[in-house]
Amino acid sequence: MGYRDVYASWKADPEAYWLQAAREIDWVKAPTKALNDTRAPLYEWFTDATVNTCWNAVDRHVEAGRGDQVAIIHDSPVTRTKHAITYRELQARVASLAGALRAKGVTKGDRVIIYMPMVPEALEAMLACARLGAIHSVVFGGFAANELAVRIDDCTPKAIIAASCGIEPARVVHYKPLLDAAIDMATHKPEFCVILQREQEVAKLVEGRDVAWHAFQYGVTPAECVPVEGNHPAYILYTSGTTGAPKGVVRPTAGHLVALNWTMRAIYDCGPGDVFWAASDVGWVVGHSYICYAPLIAGCTTIVFEGKPVGTPDAGTFWRVIAEHKVRAFFTAPTAIRAVKREDPEGKLVADYDLSRLKALYLAGERADPDTIMWAQRHVKVPVVDHWWQTETGYAIAANPLGIEALPVKIGSPSVPMPGFDVQVLDEGGHAVAPGTLGAIAIKLPLPPGTLPTLWNAEERFKKSYLNHFPGFYETGDAGYIDEDGYLYIMARTDDVINVAGHRLSTGAMEEVLASHKDVAECAVIGVADDLKGQSPLGFLCLNKGANREAAEVVAECVKLMREKIGPVADFKRAVVVDRLPKTRSGKILRGTMVKIADGQEWKMPATIDDPAILDEITVALKSLGLAGGK
Repeated sequence: MGYRDVYASWKADPEAYWLQAAREIDWVKAPTKALNDTRAPLYEWFTDATVNTCWNAVDRHVEAGRGDQVAIIHDSPVTRTKHAITYRELQARVASLAGALRAKGVTKGDRVIIYMPMVPEALEAMLACARLGAIHSVVFGGFAANELAVRIDDCTPKAIIAASCGIEPARVVHYKPLLDAAIDMATHKPEFCVILQREQEVAKLVEGRDVAWHAFQYGVTPAECVPVEGNHPAYILYTSGTTGAPKGVVRPTAGHLVALNWTMRAIYDCGPGDVFWAASDVGWVVGHSYICYAPLIAGCTTIVFEGKPVGTPDAGTFWRVIAEHKVRAFFTAPTAIRAVKREDPEGKLVADYDLSRLKALYLAGERADPDTIMWAQRHVKVPVVDHWWQTETGYAIAANPLGIEALPVKIGSPSVPMPGFDVQVLDEGGHAVAPGTLGAIAIKLPLPPGTLPTLWNAEERFKKSYLNHFPGFYETGDAGYIDEDGYLYIMARTDDVINVAGHRLSTGAMEEVLASHKDVAECAVIGVADDLKGQSPLGFLCLNKGANREAAEVVAECVKLMREKIGPVADFKRAVVVDRLPKTRSGKILRGTMVKIADGQEWKMPATIDDPAILDEITVALKSLGLAGGK
């Protein structure tokens, strides 16, 4: 069946569709019903089933005779080490850690915070929690102490599993002092902490509270898998909220298993024995879904990469990893490809590696501008699949499902909605708009299995954030349109649609124009306050390495280009050249913070920022234009 047939079969009978998909999972007690709508608009899936995630991700592959297959490859250019772990070894390691946690009193339903870098032990900690039915909450390693403290108080963990340090290309990040400070700040205190001591830094343990990773497991009885109900939370993942307080996205166990398993074959065209690589971090949803869970549930080999797209040692590191480990499907953020493109605009380093095993490159996490997609297509010579999803959904809302059918590519579109997602574009009144019309992107309820059923201990906030604005729909917070062929275009966050003299304009469309300039490696557009027109667009331009041009010349060309491509209505007259853009650690540009600085408003340092010093550079650049309180 092609995509249209598959989508139609889901729409005709969602219940039968998801029960069929559920047959691919090993159940303790199989579901007899897919959707539970007794508390609509709060929907749940497979609630009458019992299952264990760790069994499906690890043990069943050993039982099936594939214990000697590699489950995890750790490739760490920052420590210059590589090693592989088979499914049988992974089973033993996870059962041992779970046994040690159980011996210290961790049981089903207890929360455990995981605060670790990109090491296999981070995945082992996640799987050990899943083995016991404990609910993990991974916090990005090296996150500020105050932010970690907020999460400790929100999910009240019985234990915290951490590493002594993380390793960046030029420095060691001291995790333990941050952890100690967070526990001091938090009202809730964990009963104990497990510390993985890395050779690059051995941390001082707090007597009576902290235990070392290996000593903690010495002599324990390995734990078996504990069955949990279908709607039991597998994990809580905090995502930033508009109020400043983080939102704890809850991931239900059964729907998570069914949906992620389905995506590995349908979207990524990967199955048992294939090597799948998501170059992300376990602290983000991509790391949860596509470094840890989905590849292992599907019986693939997953790669845990401790490095950067550039600088470890150069802009060819992605291509080295793909060639060396025979990667079939590679998933990263557009910002990572832009970083590679900026360092190696001609793509010369790609030619040094054999990428013949690679079947597709997948991009997600932010808008993928056409220029970046075309650069990747030209140099990597595989299909480049832009797909769109959110922390809340846990997997792709829209994609080009290569495992079902390779659809015609429309550059700038993440293609079409996946089964389970009835995507519609609405005006402010909640009415569907005509094809090609910009509006708010919403998804008709119920959302499919594996998506968030609620927020941790915050049901009213869940309704207010996602359900109340458009009754009967989930509000995505993204703006865009659907074309005549049913292809979706994500143009901006709803907040990033700017109003220039009554015209609603997408900053994403403007960024596409700027990115098409031959010297622009990366860009961002924000709307700054304008007394006459309400808002006025302002561009930030990062130039390619080797583009030895006067900044004023490039800016003038970009202004002309915008006038040609979008027209005078865009009122685009100002841009500034900067060395880099302020981003979160997952690569999202902090446009909201830039707007506040430009408008001279009070602003708070974002917890997720990759490098706070960049905001000083942005402030200086804005002052040169008479913004940010500058004259």
